[in-house]
Amino acid sequence: MTPTEFRRLALALPDATDAAHMAHPDFRVHGKIFATLGYPSNGWGVVKLVPRQQQVLLDMDAETYVPAAGAWGRKGYTSIRLRSARKTVVERALYEAWCNTAPKRLVRAKT
Repeated sequence: MTPTEFRRLALALPDATDAAHMAHPDFRVHGKIFATLGYPSNGWGVVKLVPRQQQVLLDMDAETYVPAAGAWGRKGYTSIRLRSARKTVVERALYEAWCNTAPKRLVRAKT
């Protein structure tokens, strides 16, 4: 998985847009961030999951999927080492992050 692929997958989600936050590209739905690219450093992405969704990824591969630092990680935000991440897993994680963030009526309409 490359940063370009991560970006393409994020922007393929309904009503997804890209912007920037804290000097990192981010991906939003209706103005709310569901994923970030290049954080904590180049070659990483972050998805806005809940703890049970995060745990599935950690159980799958704790080297590739790690909790974000501090309270964000405890809330479920998950960092992804893109180089070793599988496309299908990242695609699913981005979709879940989008569902966690998008207005519920949009999620219902698009799923």
